[in-house]
Amino acid sequence: MTINLTPAQILAGVGVLFALFVVWRFGARKARRAAETARASARVVSLAGRVLFTGAAFAGVQWLVITHPGNPTLLLVVLGVPDLIAAHVLTRALTVTSLDATRNKGGGRR
Repeated sequence: MTINLTPAQILAGVGVLFALFVVWRFGARKARRAAETARASARVVSLAGRVLFTGAAFAGVQWLVITHPGNPTLLLVVLGVPDLIAAHVLTRALTVTSLDATRNKGGGRR
């Protein structure tokens, strides 16, 4: 059994294969971008949950100490420690920048 193909049919087949390859590469890039976006939004949601939980814990302890007075040192510590932590976090967040871009692992320029 022999297959007789014209040059036009061969070019059409190669063109279809090339088009499929281009579509596949485009889909892979789009999927990679979507995964990076999903990871970034998951980080934001995770951070928001931790912030809310920690804030609720601080507020609960402060409410407990304020409603049951008796030790002024404990009151100052309970009200002061969250302020110090918040100041540290805000200072660090406003002064440190993070690069999420991937770096070259080869011997590129530095």
